Amino acid sequence: MGKRTPLYDMHVAAGAQMVDFGGWDMPLNYGSQIEEHHQVRRDAGMFDVSHMTIVDIHGEQVRSFLRKLLANDVDRLKQTGKALYSCMLNEEGHVLDDLIVYYMHDNGFRLVVNSATREKDLAWMAMQAMAFDLTIKERDDLTMIAVQGPNARSKAQQALGERGQGLDEIGVFYIQEVDAELAVARTGYTGEDGYEIMLPVAQASSLWAALLEAGVRPCGLGARDTLRLEAGMNLYGADMDESVTPLESGLGWTVAWEPQDRHFIGRQALEKQRDNGVENKLVGLVLQERGVLRNHQKVIVEGLPAGEITSGSFSPTLGKAIAFARIRAGEADKCKVEIRGRQLTADIIRPPFVRNGKACI
Repeated sequence: MGKRTPLYDMHVAAGAQMVDFGGWDMPLNYGSQIEEHHQVRRDAGMFDVSHMTIVDIHGEQVRSFLRKLLANDVDRLKQTGKALYSCMLNEEGHVLDDLIVYYMHDNGFRLVVNSATREKDLAWMAMQAMAFDLTIKERDDLTMIAVQGPNARSKAQQALGERGQGLDEIGVFYIQEVDAELAVARTGYTGEDGYEIMLPVAQASSLWAALLEAGVRPCGLGARDTLRLEAGMNLYGADMDESVTPLESGLGWTVAWEPQDRHFIGRQALEKQRDNGVENKLVGLVLQERGVLRNHQKVIVEGLPAGEITSGSFSPTLGKAIAFARIRAGEADKCKVEIRGRQLTADIIRPPFVRNGKACI
C-alpha cells in the first residue's frame, strides 16, 4: 500500500482506477481518460496534486540563498506574489528537479517541488542552506488541488464562496494569500487557465465536494499527462533528470545568465556546454501516419540513429500522436520513428502543440 492523499477515500468512492505513482496511491482516471482531457480543454477539471511537496523558506538571506540554488533568478520577482519556474541543478549542471518558486513576502518564499524527488530535494536544500541563516519548512499540513480549464476560475470562485471573492485580481503566474490558511496561485500544468489551491489537509474534502457541486469534474493522472504534453511541459524523470542539463531539455529559457556575477550552482558547467555547443536537444514530434508514439522509441534522422522519444502519447485535441524526443542537434524538420519494426514519418516541431484549447502547429 502506498501513501494516500487526504482525498483518497473520495477517489475510491467515485470509482477511480488507482495506481502507484512515485509511492502514492493516485487516481489514473475515473472512467474515460479522453473525456477527462476534453473536460479540461473545454470547461473545467480538477486534479488531486496533494502528493506535490510544498516548502516554505524564511530568513533575511532567503533571496541570496535562492539566487545560488536556482538556475533562474528570483531577483526577477519584484512584486509580492509573483512566481517563477526554474530548475534546481547540481554542480555538473544536471537537473535535480524542476519547480515553481513564489515570492510570498520580503523574507519568505514558497517552493512547490515534485513528489518523487521530495527526499532528495529537501536534503539538497538543507545542505546548500548551511551557509545561510534560514528556516526551511516542509508544509505537510497543507494540500493542493489544481482546477484547470476555460471555466475553472469562475467555478473555483463559486466553490470557495466568500473566500473566492477578489480572486479575479490574481495575475497569471501569481499567488494570493486569501487568509492565514488559504493560498491560491494562478498556475498549472495543463496549458489552460486556472488555479492551484493550497489549503489545510482538513479542508481538502470539503473543497473537493464544493468543486463537484460547482460542476468541476475530477480528472486523473492520465489526462494530466496528455494535457501537459500537448502544452509542451516537461515531466521530471522522463524529459529531464540528473543525466541532462536544461540546455538539452528545451529549458534554456529558464536559465538566467545575467547578471554574470550571480554564481548559481551548475553555472560553470552550463556555460561550458553553451560555449562548446549543445550536442542534443529536446524537440516535439507529430506523427504523420497512423500509430502511437511511446517513450524510448528510436528516432532516425537522415537515415541515422538520432535519439529517442522521452514522452509520447495520442493527443486527444489534435487527433494525432505527439511526443517529446531528445535528438542530436541539427536543422532537420522530418524524421522517422521506429514503431514495431516499421519506420513511420514524423514532423519535428518546436512545442507547444496546444495552448488554451487551440492547436499551435
